[in-house]
Amino acid sequence: MSSASRRSLQLTLAILKPNVVSHPHLVHQIKELIHQKEFLFIRSKRMHLPRARVEDFYREHEGRFFYNRLVSFMSSGPISTHILARENAIAEWRKLMGATKVFKTIHEDPNSIRGQFGLTDTRNSTHGSDSDETALKEMNFFFPEFDVEDWYRESERHFLTGDVYFDEEHDIHRYKLNHAKLKS
Repeated sequence: MSSASRRSLQLTLAILKPNVVSHPHLVHQIKELIHQKEFLFIRSKRMHLPRARVEDFYREHEGRFFYNRLVSFMSSGPISTHILARENAIAEWRKLMGATKVFKTIHEDPNSIRGQFGLTDTRNSTHGSDSDETALKEMNFFFPEFDVEDWYRESERHFLTGDVYFDEEHDIHRYKLNHAKLKS
């Protein structure tokens, strides 16, 4: 049995796009929804990517009709990136986000993040990985210092106990063992 098949928590990348990050009260509301769905924030980072980096991230869409609009939008302001964990994180994050097509989502899934906060198909408020392979690639893009295998080997078990707290200053969950080490 591989280590991947023994894992209980799945990791995924979540991005809050510039249309919500420019409104802190919306970021707060979305993070509350994420907490309510029992996601754990493993890493968080706010950044403003230059156009060239956004082009690298969305390279697979190059040549598609929406590519320039998407790249321009995603480089227009700060984004908030997160590694989230929970059982079945990829599917659960995608369900919480709602469908990409905002107009359809507003009518069919109004309580989803995109149903509540999305403006257009490009300005749809969030991004999420669609597979384990994509999640790994995307986490590495935004968090190159984060070692996924090391996290599973050293940290997952602590998060599974539920003995965690949310560190609001750093926007991540920490297991209490870390908290005790920080005090000493």
